[in-house]
Amino acid sequence: MQPPFADVREENTLPSNQDVEQLSEEEATELASELKAQLLAGRIAEADSELIQRMVAGLGDQRGALRLTFAKSLGAVGQAAIPTLCKAMKSHKSVTVRRAAAKTLNLIGDPKALPDLLEAFLNDSDPVVQGSSAGAMATIGPEAVDALLNILVNPNCTPFQVGLVNLGLAFIGAKAPEALREAARSEHAEIRVAAISALGDQIQSLGDEEAKTLVVEALDDPCSEVRAEASTLLGKLHDPDGAMPLLTPKLRDEVAQVRKNAALSLMKLQATDAIEAIKEAATSEEDSSVKGVFTLSINQLSKSN
Repeated sequence: MQPPFADVREENTLPSNQDVEQLSEEEATELASELKAQLLAGRIAEADSELIQRMVAGLGDQRGALRLTFAKSLGAVGQAAIPTLCKAMKSHKSVTVRRAAAKTLNLIGDPKALPDLLEAFLNDSDPVVQGSSAGAMATIGPEAVDALLNILVNPNCTPFQVGLVNLGLAFIGAKAPEALREAARSEHAEIRVAAISALGDQIQSLGDEEAKTLVVEALDDPCSEVRAEASTLLGKLHDPDGAMPLLTPKLRDEVAQVRKNAALSLMKLQATDAIEAIKEAATSEEDSSVKGVFTLSINQLSKSN
């Protein structure tokens, strides 16, 4: 039987130390056709470094279908493709290649790429590269939790990056229960916020009582953002009887966002017994935006009553 990629490798005459920056349209078409045939035949195996370089160069093609073929082929190659993909993700002059390399590393999901994914996430100004590298770190799973959490205390981290990290941690969720519980006790408020947000999955899927206790404790956190996040999470746990006595005191929290989140969670839980508590809080509420949320919650809960 002919070995996978044999016909492609025979045409490759590049020196082993030379990177391929781009392929011509004809070269990309021909190589993609060969690779697609290999994929359909299920005959993908480890490719040599020269072929990997050519496939990575193909990630810069303007035709999306061809880029997908190259990405799938590199994903099937797996670990052998990681060094070349990481180099392209961090330093290729084409943003299309950098984006596609990060997305391909997501397909592979190997912890060996973690340091390079972190570097690309922090240093590349392109939001798609940032998003794809964050997604790849999330795909790696529990081994990426510390790296993701540490991003949150980086002084140069942008709000957009914080959002991506939170999404990544939520994706990992119950796969890393111990790490997230530890993070919920962090001295850094930014980390506590992210950890509390991500604890919902393990509370629901694992019945993690320790995690639930951490959320309850977070309602009295000195940081208002942590209190607000905990108030929101309680609204997602489908336990109105348990959540109502915890949330109603938050209707009078000193910070408006916490008060809003508490009312919205009571509404989401259809905690009709909380109507009177919300009405009472509304009588002394001075913030018009909070009053609006209180009114909405009262109206919606009254319909459910």
